[in-house]
Amino acid sequence: MSTASQQEQRALRRARQAVRCLPFRLSFYQLLDAQALSSTQIAAHPNRQQLSRLSLNANRTEDLLIWLIQLGVLRREVDGQGLTERVRLTPMGRNTIAPWSDAIPPGGVLMRLKHWLRQHRPRF
Repeated sequence: MSTASQQEQRALRRARQAVRCLPFRLSFYQLLDAQALSSTQIAAHPNRQQLSRLSLNANRTEDLLIWLIQLGVLRREVDGQGLTERVRLTPMGRNTIAPWSDAIPPGGVLMRLKHWLRQHRPRF
């Protein structure tokens, strides 16, 4: 296996772990695959309970979107004037959620702890 392929597999594994530890449901990622939305639009979405297991305000949603962008699951939408506030699912994001057709299984305690450390203490 080439080094690039190993890195891609490691990134995909890391993204899948993050998706399992974050509060967003599968419908959230499917919605972002269909259309670009901003954190404000997501927080005010009429079906937000179907998008997330937690009630998130726009600021917390934006923090989680930035983390998903850093992982490669999401990307900022681009329009004629540059980057926008809206995000979309990336091809890697599609690969990340591909194993789940009904729901994303939540991560266990150890997985959530590992994810928290990776997100908040990356050099630890």
